[in-house]
Amino acid sequence: MLLFKKKFLDQIRRGDKTQTIRLWEHRRMKAGQRSYIPGVGYIAIVSVEPVELALLTDEDAVLDGFASADLLRREIRAIYTASVRKKKTPFKVRFSVYPPKEQEEMALERQRKKGEQKQPQDRVSQTLDKLLQMSTAK
Repeated sequence: MLLFKKKFLDQIRRGDKTQTIRLWEHRRMKAGQRSYIPGVGYIAIVSVEPVELALLTDEDAVLDGFASADLLRREIRAIYTASVRKKKTPFKVRFSVYPPKEQEEMALERQRKKGEQKQPQDRVSQTLDKLLQMSTAK
């Protein structure tokens, strides 16, 4: 799951923001993976590459929803403290939002899987109910 400030969600929904810079101890995602953005929906991870903040370009900034690399770096400095920036590796994460029909299918798949996960617990409950009934019937 990728979390974003609310101010970025409309840009992501419109397709104006298709990249984010994240500082991680190690790579947490990989290309081809499916992820989720609350308030937006399911996304496909297109690429994840280490990057040096000083080498971010204006093109990177535009993909990230900013007018320039300087503004992007300013936002990164506002989000991550200096000590975090020194300790962690910056990664450029490119993504695309799945179309509405696929969003719906993925949501249904998730609900179905949640239902399957509940079934074993339901069986345990049923077994306990039967045992309780048998013990009170005696």
